[in-house]
Amino acid sequence: MAGVGAKDPPPGQQGKLPPNPPLQETGQSRHFQEPEQSLGRAVEGLAYEDKLSVCSKLCYGIGGAPNQVASSATSFFLQIYLLDIAQIPPFQASLVQVLGRACGAAADPLAGFFINQSKTTRFGQLMPWLLGCTPFTIVSYILMWYLPPFISNRILWYLTFYCLFQALSTLYQVPYSALTMFLSTDQADRDSATAYRMVFEVLGTLIGATLHGQIVAGAHTSSHCIQNETIGLQQNSSEVLDVSYGKKVYMIAAGLIGGIYLVGILSLFFGVEEKVDPYTLMPDKKVPFFKGQKHAMKHQPYLIFTAAFLLILTAVQIEQGNFVLFCTYAADLRSHFQNLVLIILVSATVSVPFWQRFLKHFGKKKAACGISLMIPSVIMLVTIPNIFLAYFVAIVSGLSIAASFLLPWSMLPDVVDHFRMQNIHLPGHETIFYSSFIFFTKISTGIGMGISSFSLQFVGYKSGMCTQSTHVVITLKILVGGIPSILILLGLSILLLYPINEKSQKKMKYAFENSRRNHLNTENFVEGNIELK
Repeated sequence: MAGVGAKDPPPGQQGKLPPNPPLQETGQSRHFQEPEQSLGRAVEGLAYEDKLSVCSKLCYGIGGAPNQVASSATSFFLQIYLLDIAQIPPFQASLVQVLGRACGAAADPLAGFFINQSKTTRFGQLMPWLLGCTPFTIVSYILMWYLPPFISNRILWYLTFYCLFQALSTLYQVPYSALTMFLSTDQADRDSATAYRMVFEVLGTLIGATLHGQIVAGAHTSSHCIQNETIGLQQNSSEVLDVSYGKKVYMIAAGLIGGIYLVGILSLFFGVEEKVDPYTLMPDKKVPFFKGQKHAMKHQPYLIFTAAFLLILTAVQIEQGNFVLFCTYAADLRSHFQNLVLIILVSATVSVPFWQRFLKHFGKKKAACGISLMIPSVIMLVTIPNIFLAYFVAIVSGLSIAASFLLPWSMLPDVVDHFRMQNIHLPGHETIFYSSFIFFTKISTGIGMGISSFSLQFVGYKSGMCTQSTHVVITLKILVGGIPSILILLGLSILLLYPINEKSQKKMKYAFENSRRNHLNTENFVEGNIELK
């Protein structure tokens, strides 16, 4: 069962400590001056605490899957569901997505604030939040896919439950993400747990899109197109979709995915333990949230990291959100879209271990170059809509998506450690960093999806129709190919300025481990003067 605990250094090892790095006074600052060649050996010698077990890593990874299952189904299918099954206009669909994600984004700082102020229980500080929000998240998710019997003002139904789902899934995601910092005091352990998390989150993405896609695919085929006069619509096209079948299959998919949340929360509750580092500074009172937010927003590595991945993740979201529409109306791949989604996510899943090894041996900034693989692949897909090319592009896109999933959650703990090292007298900011990043991500991806839906409204998309105009086709090609490519290039360009490298990570780890081993007080450090470059 989850709980709070931490282990003291094993007895008998205190006499085997590696020597402290020599310190050189420079005015009011002290800098580490240890030889670089001995740094790696010293870091290895400081790894005294128990390693995080494989079982704990597995349970932690499983706990991250439910939100990704639901998010994947929503990312790929909410847009086409609102337009073709709920049959609300594109402008209203854009309002649902923008305002829904805005609610999720607004819940991020609120979640961070309340979690940061909450007391630690025998189950930990984060676990009660995960337990409390899960049942409500399941209910809101299922109702989000329900087709109400009334036709007018359907937007209010979907706006209400999509906003609730986004807010509640945030109450799940923020403590779950922050839990990374409390799994272990060892950076390598946290990186390993993050890799497990990414594997299960990509698996969750795979399960969500595949399960949902295979169940609802038939609702969007030409076999469910009927003559316009049959349901009394007067539009230019002679055929529209019959939604009676789609209503049933979307609810079946929603119920199955809602049940996956139960598996995730049980795995976290019984398999993961929050660990408090006893050798870090424990404040007498909680850091005020908005003051902590101000500190975070002044930290240069965090600003660079956030700006870069906001652009990259928005690009991925825009491509995912419009991919099924693109296959259905712009590429004559209506009968293949569920298989293409499956190939993309299988490729992403199997490539996560590769990217984990790559970033371990070559560094995280170099691994970010893998995200650029998406650019030529999507451009080929929109310019040469061939079925065989489409499957090849799906494989390459999966490689890129895996890198975009893994890297931000692998790099954010480094940013937090960098902040802690530079601001040793300002502890307790972990939840603030994580909630802020999720907040900005939801805001940017929501705006991106809202703009894409509004663009379809502008060029004349007709909800529920089996064919669309040439202007809609061109717009879908731009949304899937052009805009994501530009955003990825901008994001990778910003990431070139990211200052944390492998050498500074080793120095941070050495300094933290050395302080734990020797029970250092804050007097041993001077804020902001540990040289990390």
